[in-house]
Amino acid sequence: MARNPCDIRLLLVAAAFAFIYIQVRLFSTQSSSAAVVIMACNRPDYLQRTVESILKYQKAVASKFPLFISQDGTNGEVKKKALSYNQITFMQHVDLEPVRTERPGENVAYYKIANHYKWALDELFIKHDFRRVIILEDDMEIAPDFFDYFEAAAKLLDTDKTIMAVSSWNDNGQKQFVYDPKALYRSDFFPGLGWMLTKSTWMELSPKWPKAYWDDWVRLKEVHRDRQFIRPEVCRTYNFGEHGSSMGQFFDQYLKPIKLNDAHIDWNSEDLSYLKEDKFLTKFGKDVASATPVHGSDALLKAHNLDVDVRIQYDNQGDFERIARQFGIFEEWKDGVPRAAYKGVVVFRYKSSQRRIYLVGPDSLRQLGV
Repeated sequence: MARNPCDIRLLLVAAAFAFIYIQVRLFSTQSSSAAVVIMACNRPDYLQRTVESILKYQKAVASKFPLFISQDGTNGEVKKKALSYNQITFMQHVDLEPVRTERPGENVAYYKIANHYKWALDELFIKHDFRRVIILEDDMEIAPDFFDYFEAAAKLLDTDKTIMAVSSWNDNGQKQFVYDPKALYRSDFFPGLGWMLTKSTWMELSPKWPKAYWDDWVRLKEVHRDRQFIRPEVCRTYNFGEHGSSMGQFFDQYLKPIKLNDAHIDWNSEDLSYLKEDKFLTKFGKDVASATPVHGSDALLKAHNLDVDVRIQYDNQGDFERIARQFGIFEEWKDGVPRAAYKGVVVFRYKSSQRRIYLVGPDSLRQLGV
C-alpha cells in the first residue's frame, strides 16, 4: 500500500525537529561552563535566600551556567518555591526505603544526604551529559565573581589531571585570616561548600560512593589518590546555615565570620598557570623557605612582634592543634591532613594584613623540596 506523500513529509519534519532538538540540547550541555545544582531538602526560606543570591549574578551568564534545584524528599513548601523560578530546572529525589545506619545512634540525615548527592550527580552527568557540575547547598550565598571564578578555573580543571576539584571555599577564610582576593592555592584537603568537578571524575567516584559522610570520604587519601583541590584565599561562597544536619556546629566561631569576596576580579585576564603542579610547588616552597622561622611555646607572641612572614613548625597533630587554637584557625584533621593544608603546610594571613603565617609540618620542607 502506497504511503501518502503528506505522511512522509510530516514524518520528515518530525524527524528534523527531533534532530534539531537533540543537537540544541547537546550544544547547550557541551558549551556550558558547568551546570549549577542547589541541593535542597526542607528549608524553603533558606532556599529562597540562596536562589536570590545566585540569580543576582547568574543572569548575565545564564547560557553558560544552567541552574537546577534538586530536592530530596517531598516537602511541599520547598517544591512550591523551587517551581516558582521559571529559569531553574527542578529535580526531585524521593527514596521511600528506610535508612539503615551502620552504627546505632547515627544521624540518618548523613545517609540521606549522601544518597541524594549520588542521585543528583548521576542525573546531571549521565542523563543530562554535562561535562562539569558545580554543587551548592541551600544555605549559601555567592560572591559577585563566583561564575567568572569557576569559568576561569574550569580550564585549569580540564587540563591538569592532578586537580580533582575546584572549590569556592577556604576553611580558614574568616575576615581576620584573609587579605588577597586574587590569591588561589592548591590543597590536599577537600574543602567542599561550593565546588566543581568533571564528568570523568564523577564516573570514577559514582560506583563506589559511600552510604554516608560523603565529604569526609572524598578526603580519604585512597579516594583522592594524591590529587589536589583548588581553593581561594577569600571565599566565593558564604554559608549562612546555622541550623542544619550539623546542628550549627562551629557556626559562630568558623562560619559566621567568613569573608565573602566583594572585590571585582577580572578572572578572564588572570593567568592561573601558577597553579599547575610543578609551578605551584616551586613557588610555594620558596615562599615558605623565605619566611622567618619562629620557635617555642610563645610563637604567637613572637609572630606578633615580627613585621614579616613567619613559619612555625609543628611536630604532630596534637602540636598543630595547640598552635592552631592559639591563632583561632581550624584545628581539625582528616586522614592525616589538616584543613586547607598543602604538603602539611597551613597558610593564613595575620590579622587581615599582607603578612602570612605558615604552620609547617615535620616533613613539609622535604616535600616542598627546600
